[in-house]
Amino acid sequence: MGELQSEIKYLKGVGPKRAELLQKELGIATIGDLIRLYPFRYIDRSSIQNIASVRQDVASIQIQARVVSRTLYGPAGSIVKTDGEKIHFNAAKRLSVIVEDQTGRMEMVFFKGIRWNYERLAPGLTFIFFGKPSEFNGRYNIVHPEVDVPQEGNMSQGALTGVYPSTERLKTAGITGKVMCKMQSAALALCLPEITETLPDYVMGELGLCGLQYALKNIHFPSDTYALQKATRRLKFEELFLLQLSLLKQKYIRSRGDNGIVMPKVGPDFNACYNSLPYKLTGAQQRVIKEIREDLMSGHQMNRLLQGDVGSGKTLVAVLSCLLATGNGYQTCIMAPTEVLAQQHYSNICKYLANTSVKCALLTGSTGTKDRREIHSGLEDGSIGLLVGTHALIEDNVIFKNLGLAVIDEQHRFGVDQRAKLWSKGPGGIPPHVLVMTATPIPRTLAMTVYGDLDVSVIDEMPPGRKPVRTTLHTPAKMPAVYNFMRSEIAKGRQVFVVYPMIFENEKLDLSNLERGYEDIMKEFPLPQYKTAMVHGQQANDVKNFNMDAFAAGRADILVSTTVIEVGVDVPNASVMVIMSAERFGLSQLHQLRGRVGRGAADSHCILIRDLKTSKESLQRLELMCRTENGFEIAEEDMKMRGPGDLEGTMQSGLPISLNIASLAKDGLILGEARAYAQKVLKADPSLTDPRNARLAAELRKEKYRVQDYSKIS
Repeated sequence: MGELQSEIKYLKGVGPKRAELLQKELGIATIGDLIRLYPFRYIDRSSIQNIASVRQDVASIQIQARVVSRTLYGPAGSIVKTDGEKIHFNAAKRLSVIVEDQTGRMEMVFFKGIRWNYERLAPGLTFIFFGKPSEFNGRYNIVHPEVDVPQEGNMSQGALTGVYPSTERLKTAGITGKVMCKMQSAALALCLPEITETLPDYVMGELGLCGLQYALKNIHFPSDTYALQKATRRLKFEELFLLQLSLLKQKYIRSRGDNGIVMPKVGPDFNACYNSLPYKLTGAQQRVIKEIREDLMSGHQMNRLLQGDVGSGKTLVAVLSCLLATGNGYQTCIMAPTEVLAQQHYSNICKYLANTSVKCALLTGSTGTKDRREIHSGLEDGSIGLLVGTHALIEDNVIFKNLGLAVIDEQHRFGVDQRAKLWSKGPGGIPPHVLVMTATPIPRTLAMTVYGDLDVSVIDEMPPGRKPVRTTLHTPAKMPAVYNFMRSEIAKGRQVFVVYPMIFENEKLDLSNLERGYEDIMKEFPLPQYKTAMVHGQQANDVKNFNMDAFAAGRADILVSTTVIEVGVDVPNASVMVIMSAERFGLSQLHQLRGRVGRGAADSHCILIRDLKTSKESLQRLELMCRTENGFEIAEEDMKMRGPGDLEGTMQSGLPISLNIASLAKDGLILGEARAYAQKVLKADPSLTDPRNARLAAELRKEKYRVQDYSKIS
């Protein structure tokens, strides 16, 4: 693959300066990278319009016209004088070119490349001009049109012209859409003959897919719309199919390996906890525990994702799973992303374990030396059966006697290397069973990709007694009424969250907004009648924990906070959640925040306050929040509205490849087809040793498809 791997600077028309910019702005280092940069839309340049039919309310027009005259203008509209044959181009600020066809005249305007355009656009010559029309001084013009010679005959002058991703820096440096098309044309002319097929012939035959060379040529320079459709389908399927194949192959190898700890028994502690519960488990919780028990008995390592909406009872499922492990003589741990959540888990878990013999401990960054020493000792001698903690429990000096099950809460907040350290703590190098939990609703197509190598369980049923949260949307003008409502709820003995955005790019501004908001609340809710606590990420841990504990214990009526309270804070007495500048939060984040109320017996409310200058798209998202409480429905709709967005950003970092053309938001049908076909291929040939699958095996050996198997690290 010689030319494909060549540095982009060696491609005709690029050079070192443009190469550096392409690498920096678009991540394009080689000619192969350029070819795999696909257009995100196309402009139809198949028709020529008459000048008489031009209107300024269209996105673009294409005319064929003869140059009539050209004029150079200097500052303040003065015409640049000529000295004999010498023209003072340095004095020129604008070039005006008048062109005509049989129906009329119009103007082409250039502020850059004045000398070059003046010299090429000589009167009497005919060109094709393309661009966005506008009207000035009663005459239509196009500013900086694309200019072509009729029937120039290169690959970049097709009926459908691709529009490529770009940046301001690229445009300023002269890498326009037309230049990008020329670069793609040069790249394909150079490399197309050496591009080899990645999919087996039988796959393309059964699915009616076109060849890779045809697809690449027609994705950049489609001969017609049918060719573009064929090319698009082929490239999207290839991308999703190879991704699914790499994930499922890893899952298949792991499930076939005899490297799992066998846990056949249900011990007395499981039954003691189960029988002492004050309520019956939901059908969904029972189903998930059964799935987990089957994994623990299978002899293969469990790698299961547990999805459940806020308040659906995931923690109880995790505790019962841990009791299955301790009942077979193994230790367990639950790792949470924040100290607040770890403490919350520990407090709740201790209540669940009250009627059992299992000893539980809490290990976080703020655990004292004496307590830490006792915990280390209890883990090494096996007397501690369940350890709850933050990333502190993956430190090298934390040694388990026989860790059999690791539970990771909100796993996308941990890096894969952090999780790998947990795997290595299993007995004798055998990895523990792994249960990954998330309350972030993940659309089906995204879960299929991000967690493609995990078995997935979903708790899709809420426990009885969980009250719906009434969600309303208001502008700042309604704040006096909101304050009155807060007072009435506090008078009933309830508590209130008030949340402000905290976005890293603008920390100082956001912190001042939070502090100003805190001052406003203090004025409206003065001491001693009301008590207000404040929590944000820049506070010292002891201050943050003190204020959070004050609110959780009921010593504070109002908690003014950033999103540090997004995950896991459980205050059943809190009945009101006020979210300021709600348009600045993602939908999933808003849903998580809303889940902090509605946990007790009282009617609960989520009040969204939006800024007056809220975009139409943001308004749609906020209105969706008011319509439904179903987290999965919200996630699906959010993806349709704005693409995979935050979810893809936070979770797709674990994927073996980045998606160049397929969209998890829009290509769910192709993804489902690709996954099903990948399963079919692996069922027939799990190790891809069949000669018919040689291309697939070779493709998956490439570095970009290597999925690090963190379950096997020892």
